[in-house]
Amino acid sequence: MLRNFVFSVQRPKTTFARYLRKHSTTGERILWQKLRAKRFHGLVFRRQVPIGPYIVDFLCVKHRLVIEVDGDSHYALGAQERDARREQYLCQQGFRVLRFGNAQVVQGVDTVIGTITQTLGFPSD
Repeated sequence: MLRNFVFSVQRPKTTFARYLRKHSTTGERILWQKLRAKRFHGLVFRRQVPIGPYIVDFLCVKHRLVIEVDGDSHYALGAQERDARREQYLCQQGFRVLRFGNAQVVQGVDTVIGTITQTLGFPSD
C-alpha cells in the first residue's frame, strides 16, 4: 500500500522532470554538453532530477553536488526567497549547491566549468 502511494506522489514529478529535460534553456543545453557522458572528469551527471519536493537542473550523486542554471524566472518577485528555501533544503540533505545565471553559462561556459572544477577540488586544466 505504501509503495503505491509513493509511486503516485512521485509520478507527476518524474513526468515534469522529463518535460523539463525536453524544454531546457540555452544555458542548460550548453552546460549539459560539457557534463554529459562522463565528459567532466569522468563523473556521471544527471539532469532534471527530483530531490524531495524539488527538481534540480544537474546532479552529481558521487560528490552530492547540485548545479542550478537560473533563467529569467529566478529574478521575479518572490523567486529569491523560494530559491533560498530550496537551497537550504538541499544543503540540509547534504548537497552542495552551485548557482549560475543562464547568461553567465551562455557567455562563459568555460568560466562556469572552472568554478565547478575548483568546487570539486580537481586541478585546473
